[in-house]
Amino acid sequence: MTSASARHILVETEDKCIELKNEIENGSDFAEVAKSHSKCPSGSSGGDLGEFRPGQMVPEFDEVVFKEEVNKVHGPVKTSFGFHLIEITSRQ
Repeated sequence: MTSASARHILVETEDKCIELKNEIENGSDFAEVAKSHSKCPSGSSGGDLGEFRPGQMVPEFDEVVFKEEVNKVHGPVKTSFGFHLIEITSRQ
C-alpha cells in the first residue's frame, strides 16, 4: 500500500498562505517558516507530519500528497482547518 511523508504549514487565510509560499520559493527555509507561522502543533517540528497512508488525513490533503510532485511546495490547499502549504518529502 502507498505511504508518504510530508510537512505542512497551516495558516488562517489564503493570502497569508500565498505570502509564505513566495517566501519559501525565494529561498526561505520551509521548516523555519513552519516554526514561525504554522497554527498546527507540527509547526514546532518544522511542519513534519511523519509517514502516513491514504485516508489518514483529510481528503483535500490526500489529493495533493498522493498525486502531486514530490519535493515541491504545493498550495494553498483549503481544508476545514484552514489553508495549507504542503511539501511531500517522500512517497512509496
